[in-house]
Amino acid sequence: MTTHTKGTGLKWVGRAIRRLEDPALITGQGRFTADLPAVHRVRFVRSSVAAGKIKKIAAPQDAMVITAADLRAVKKITPMLHKFNYKPVGQPVLGEGVVRFVGEPLAAVVAASEAAAEDIADLVDITIDETAPVIDARDALAPGAPQIHAEAPGNVILEGKFKSPEFDTVWKTAAKIIKLEARSHRQNATPMEARAGHAAYDAASGRVTLTCTTQMPHVMRTAIADMLDMREADLRVIAPDVGGGFGQKISLCAEYVVLVWLARKLKSSVAWTEDRRENLIAGFHSRDQYIALEGAFDKDAKLLALRADIATNIGAYSCFPTTCGVEPLMAMAEMPGPYDVKQYECLARGVITNTCTMAPYRGVSRPVITFTLERLMDKAASAFKIDPIDIRRRSLIGKFPYTSAMGLVYDEATYKETLEMAVKAIDVPAFRARQKAARTKGRHLGIGFATFSERTGYGSPAFAARGMEITPGWETVILTVDPSGFVEVRIGSSPHGQGLRTTLAQIIADEIGVTPDIIKVVHGDTDTSPYGWGTFASRSLVISGGATLIAAQKVRAKLIKIASHMLEAAPGDIVLADGAAKVAGTDRSISIAKMAREAYTQTHRFKGEIEPGMTETGTYDPPGTFSNACHVAIVEVDVETGHVTVEKFLVAEDAGRIINPMIADGQVHGGIAQGIGNALLEEIIYDESGGILTANLADYMPPTAHEIPDIELHHIETPSANSITKAKGLGEGGCIGAPAAVINAINDALTPFGVAIDEIPATPQRIRAALRAKEQAA
Repeated sequence: MTTHTKGTGLKWVGRAIRRLEDPALITGQGRFTADLPAVHRVRFVRSSVAAGKIKKIAAPQDAMVITAADLRAVKKITPMLHKFNYKPVGQPVLGEGVVRFVGEPLAAVVAASEAAAEDIADLVDITIDETAPVIDARDALAPGAPQIHAEAPGNVILEGKFKSPEFDTVWKTAAKIIKLEARSHRQNATPMEARAGHAAYDAASGRVTLTCTTQMPHVMRTAIADMLDMREADLRVIAPDVGGGFGQKISLCAEYVVLVWLARKLKSSVAWTEDRRENLIAGFHSRDQYIALEGAFDKDAKLLALRADIATNIGAYSCFPTTCGVEPLMAMAEMPGPYDVKQYECLARGVITNTCTMAPYRGVSRPVITFTLERLMDKAASAFKIDPIDIRRRSLIGKFPYTSAMGLVYDEATYKETLEMAVKAIDVPAFRARQKAARTKGRHLGIGFATFSERTGYGSPAFAARGMEITPGWETVILTVDPSGFVEVRIGSSPHGQGLRTTLAQIIADEIGVTPDIIKVVHGDTDTSPYGWGTFASRSLVISGGATLIAAQKVRAKLIKIASHMLEAAPGDIVLADGAAKVAGTDRSISIAKMAREAYTQTHRFKGEIEPGMTETGTYDPPGTFSNACHVAIVEVDVETGHVTVEKFLVAEDAGRIINPMIADGQVHGGIAQGIGNALLEEIIYDESGGILTANLADYMPPTAHEIPDIELHHIETPSANSITKAKGLGEGGCIGAPAAVINAINDALTPFGVAIDEIPATPQRIRAALRAKEQAA
């Protein structure tokens, strides 16, 4: 049971109120980067080959075409880690000397319109002497493979190793060793709005304003100012309404640097809007991993130890600011997931290839490691001839706090409870009966379970453990009650669809006794919001929400002090509610608006006991907290075509205190939709020469409403001691568990055929290939 500040009732937290953000968006009043007018339009000319030496870039006569030769003073994008044998590799903002992936920007065309810029781009003459590319991570690790960067011998840009002290001893005691070779193919986040940037020079101040589709406006400003050797005060970065990010818009893209450089050079405004083809070939990819996983089990099928070999294809360069370590290092740290397994050995490598640079995508490595670990558990269940549910019961963590083999501290959670809740709700016996009956009619149904933990809301200590030169984590919030009694909260987070304006307003409303509709949340503008780290990693409600609560508690204390003075009552008798301060047990009250006006215009009345104005700051940097869930998928596989229909999807999840149930459910629903797409459809495919075969939405197929079933959600709320709001993050959970549940369900459906699908996406072609191979081997 949680407690709250005396005199405050939770009237708003926990309510499914409508999002305050939505009226402007659904009535066409949103403000997006591509809406801004510009004097000049920019089109980037990109490499059509994956590897080679640039021999010539020739522009049409009288055309303005910028190349690397014009940008010699611009520094390279060079993210840095100080651990894990990391090799810093710099990325020029325009290809210089060599090209390293299809889609790499080589030149920037500047013209009066988008159509003119595109026409000129088609006429830019580029000659490249092609060299042999390496596309696959395992090929890049092979002896004699082409070396993509001299700084990274063997194409290994980082290497993480871990081994528990008693690993070898425990491994030898195993009754069974279960092995799995898992493959996650490359994906793209595919936000509805692709990337866009608009840079405008102000002649009066000499400043440039960059409006762009970023999740981290302050970090963009710092990075670009560093690269152009300009004062940070001379660059303003604005993230307006952003049509989805999912992690793809965290990273600094070279195009933004070029836009700011052009705005300063031309002393004018320039704009670039990425098309879908550009986004699919050059807009950051994700989750291209091989994982070889082995599990040691005792005679009772309890998981004793894990051994993992992780090879992550990070593309041609390292992403800024998280670095390419974000996928392999997360996979190494969190591979044991929700299971009580103290003995662990892991080798995790980031491998450079001639492909588009990788960056975080919703869930980062967790969808891959959850898929891998949950496939291992199902295979172990089969080997021991026990139920897949039962084998999970034997190994799930049950006592907290729990310290993992890697030293991560898990706070209070409900791994076993959510499993049991899901099992009961899905009615497994009824499904098994239906599955048996369907098989007699040639129909193949399957059920799949996935249990997982989601590390959320972690502050700077977690990022510092990776040795990051730029270490994100904390958030600051500035909360003001203005003289009219309205509330403004300025935040460093930069939401783009998460409903943060609404949930933060609910937290503030409960704390200071007002209604959410009088609260304005200001974000996404480096001139008006405090320095912060943006929105990513299921962190915003935990960290920005925590900072907001701290600031609101300070404002609350000040309001009570003012009310005590004005109402001549003891502070302990003051209650803040319904927009007023009241003396408990009496009819005496004063409006918050009146108190705010007094705090600004009648400060002499307080005789120096209360500082003027009503602005308070909160900063929060927590250790992090773990959400958890159990996902269940029921599918039908057409063995003649390989087509998979997801019939039902059920989730039992625990994300601590739920601030707004409607928003929480929406986050889970959206994540599941993406996870189903990851499991069945979405794949960036390269040919042997490094060309991309999936450069449009006919070939790269995100899910539609047709592929997504009704989703049934069940909640447990376990308040977290590691979160001041008692909330945990949940933005990525839907995407984490869904692929594993769907793939396990497919394998369950295919049990009569003795085939295994251990890669995502499980496309119809892969399913049919597995069935054909089994038929031919028979």
